[in-house]
Amino acid sequence: MTDRRNFLKLALPLGLGLGVLPLQDVFGAPSQNFDKSPSSKIKVGLNAWSYYVQLYKYQKGEAGGMSLFDMLEECARLEFDAVDPTGYFFPGYPNRPERKFINEFKQRAFQLGLGISGTGIRNDFATADKVKRSADVALAKVWIEVAAEMGAPVLRVFAGVQPKEHTWDETSVWMAEALAECAEYGKQFGVMIGVQNHGDMLKSADEGIKILDMVDSDWLGTIVDTGFFLTPDPYADIARVIPYAVNWQVKELLSDRKGGKIDINKLVAIIRNSNYRGYVPIETLPDPDPNVPYNAMTKVPELLGDLRKALS
Repeated sequence: MTDRRNFLKLALPLGLGLGVLPLQDVFGAPSQNFDKSPSSKIKVGLNAWSYYVQLYKYQKGEAGGMSLFDMLEECARLEFDAVDPTGYFFPGYPNRPERKFINEFKQRAFQLGLGISGTGIRNDFATADKVKRSADVALAKVWIEVAAEMGAPVLRVFAGVQPKEHTWDETSVWMAEALAECAEYGKQFGVMIGVQNHGDMLKSADEGIKILDMVDSDWLGTIVDTGFFLTPDPYADIARVIPYAVNWQVKELLSDRKGGKIDINKLVAIIRNSNYRGYVPIETLPDPDPNVPYNAMTKVPELLGDLRKALS
C-alpha cells in the first residue's frame, strides 16, 4: 500500500504536468480503437412475440394466459441471455406504461439475470397521411422514453407498406424524414432506432441500406429479420446488412415463411464472419399450414436448441 501511494504521488503530478493526456500516452500503453470489433459475439435473446398467444390471452383475462413477468420466468428457465418485450404487451399500450410497472419489470429481469435487448412498437412511416405519420413519430418518441427507462438500448420500428398511388422513391422521402426525427430523439435518450425489414417498404438489403444512407444517423440501424428478405438469396442480403445491424429477429423459415426452413448453421457462420457483437433474439411463429397448431412452449425451445447447437 505504501508503494502504491508513493507511485500515485509521482504519477499524478506527472500527468498534470503533461497536460490533459490519456494514461496510455503518459505510460506508453497502446491506445484502444473502439471503432472496430475484434470478432463477432452472439448473445441469445427472445422476442416476446413468440408467446403472443399466451400474452394476449393474459390481457383478455382468458385461461392459459402468460403475463410479461411469467415470460421473464420462462426465459430464465430456458437460460436466454436477454428478452425483447414488445410494447404491445405492456398494460395500456400504446400509452406509456406506469413507471411502477416498468421499474418492477426491469428489476425482475435483473434478478433473473436477463438483459433487456430492446422493445418495439407498431407504426407506419410509409403512409401518405402526414397526420398519421406525425402521430406515429410521436408514439415512437413516447416509447423511446419508455425504452430508456427500461434500460432497452434499441427501439424497433417498422417502415410501413408502400401506398399504391406512390412510388417507392416518393414514399422513401417522407419515411426517411420520420426515421431521422426518431433517431435524433433517440440520441437524446441513448436509445438506438432499429428499422425492421418486414416485407413492406424494405424487402431487400438494397432497400434497407438506401434508407439508412438517406437518414445518415449513427442512431439508426437495422433490425435483421431473417424471415423477410424477399429476394432470390436471403442469406446474401443478411450478410450485406449486418454492418448496420442493431438487433435481430431470427425466424425458423425464410422469405415470409415460404422459403423453407432456415439453415441455422449457415446463418451462424455468416454472423461469425462479421464483426457483429450483441443480441440475436429468436422469434417463433405459427406454421404456414393453418391446420398445424402453434405451441410456443415447444417451438421456442426447439429453435433455441438449434441456435445453441449451431453456436457450439
